[in-house]
Amino acid sequence: MPTELDLITRWDAHAPRYTSFPTAAAFSSAVGANDWAMALGGLGVEETASLYVHIPFCKRLCWYCGCNTRAVNRRETISSYVDLLLREADLVAQEAGGPIRIGRLHLGGGTPNMLSPEELERLVTGLRRRFDLSGLIEFAAELDPETLSPEWIDAAGDLGLTRASLGVQDLSPEVQAAVNRPERFETIVAVAEGLRRAGVFSLNLDLMYGLPRQGVAEVLATLRAVTTLRPERLALFGYAHVPWMKPHQKLIDTTELAGPATRFAMSLDARDLLVSEGYQPVGLDHFALPHDDLAAASRAGRLHRNFQGYTTDDARTLIGLGASSISRGRDLYVQNSAGEREWRMAVGEGRLSVVRGVRLSGQDRFVAEVIERLMCDLEVDMPAVARRRGANPSSLAYARPTLDALEADGLIVVADGRVAMTERGRPFLRAAAAAFDPGVKVAAGQHARIV
Repeated sequence: MPTELDLITRWDAHAPRYTSFPTAAAFSSAVGANDWAMALGGLGVEETASLYVHIPFCKRLCWYCGCNTRAVNRRETISSYVDLLLREADLVAQEAGGPIRIGRLHLGGGTPNMLSPEELERLVTGLRRRFDLSGLIEFAAELDPETLSPEWIDAAGDLGLTRASLGVQDLSPEVQAAVNRPERFETIVAVAEGLRRAGVFSLNLDLMYGLPRQGVAEVLATLRAVTTLRPERLALFGYAHVPWMKPHQKLIDTTELAGPATRFAMSLDARDLLVSEGYQPVGLDHFALPHDDLAAASRAGRLHRNFQGYTTDDARTLIGLGASSISRGRDLYVQNSAGEREWRMAVGEGRLSVVRGVRLSGQDRFVAEVIERLMCDLEVDMPAVARRRGANPSSLAYARPTLDALEADGLIVVADGRVAMTERGRPFLRAAAAAFDPGVKVAAGQHARIV
């Protein structure tokens, strides 16, 4: 049986996080605004979609960040962005031929609480006038505790915020200094208490391992502290060092980054601690208390995965507003211009700002479901998926050499067309998913390493 070092050496390759398939690396200008307009026009009157709004602003630029954001402190820049978000919502509603029914609303970033309480109210009230939010079952936002004011919390509570995700990453002052993100635990405690008083019934904390100056001790110390707050969910991501895509990551001293073996130990020890604290592992890198709906969905095989990570959202259509937002239709993905200036220009001129995308073939949808089920359930019955999709299981024969190698190393079990991760194989889940991705080697340089 290979050692952990053997497994890391063999399987610590570059691979997507598989928040979609095909991945964003496959997007091109061959699919654009006209395709998205047609998809919006084809929405059924009874269909419920989800809505994602991207806020690309932060008070400071965290050096580890892989998001589309920038540091901004001019209120007029943020206020005019809100105006254009509502103008973009008008364009979407126009193409759809009327208000679209929305089941879930997610504010992401960047830092949505860079909006003032008044701007937040203007945005949400404006969205309610343009979309049908009467059946909204979830309103979530990603928040920075250090810039989150009591006034913002009260405004969000009044507007119906139900779920909040707090960026924590690591509580060690030395690690925080190495990534330009000062943050006090006392602030996180106060914010969590304030959100709960405002009626936010579910809290998620985003954490990271593999940051500079971070070792196993720092990761576990952070987890021991934050689990005292009993957040319903925790996400523990491995830091993705991709300075060729995010130039500001060059500010990180790479000599202070842990090697693969230490990163591997961080992830395993963190998982053991969270399980001992009563959290259920969900997919690759999420954890939830057993009563949380994410944990329930995982147990029932109803978990899904999208660009926000693991979710209970089963909507077929996702509408993205804002610079760099990704939208999903029944048979395509599209993305708005990542450049804020270009996005502003398009929307200001009354045009959808979609600049690239990909249309899914029947085979793509088959592979997408295979990968999603594997990423969510840690196992997949390929013949069953093939029957649902009207596909031929033999069309996945190209995956067999990689699957055989994974099985030989004890990372998966393959029987009667079913692929199941072993407990030892769980950290290498993305490697198993990549076996089904025929384009993964072509786009390898655009993704972070698995471990």
